[in-house]
Amino acid sequence: MSEPSSVPPPGERRMRLRGLHHVTAIVADLERTTAFYRDVLGLALTDEGDNDDDPGTRHFWFGDAAATPGTLVSFLEYPQMAEATDGRGGVHHFAFQVGSADEQLAWRDYLRDRGVPCSEIFERGRFRSIYFRDPDGNLLEIATA
Repeated sequence: MSEPSSVPPPGERRMRLRGLHHVTAIVADLERTTAFYRDVLGLALTDEGDNDDDPGTRHFWFGDAAATPGTLVSFLEYPQMAEATDGRGGVHHFAFQVGSADEQLAWRDYLRDRGVPCSEIFERGRFRSIYFRDPDGNLLEIATA
């Protein structure tokens, strides 16, 4: 298998994805979601209101205090929806990044101290991971850089 090239083949368009802007998940209760993502994980609640595509559906955004794309996670509230099942077309998990193995270990202990079940540290080669779930069952990862 050859190494990926950062140079596009001749004649191809020079469009480029620059990274993730945000991830959106569906939850049952935005107050419970806020208590977890803001109060436990420490993300800023950067915007709250109705969803532009589905007026009447509450939509909250979390990220850094400046709402910088790439830090954003948003949630749509649909309390009447059935729980998701795993399968093709679904999202398995989303990952947050920390700066060091020590910080990751501190997060694991912090989460456990707050009653959030959290995995042991998994060595991934290029990075390390811990896993836990939010109140709606979304699988989250904290990965080292």
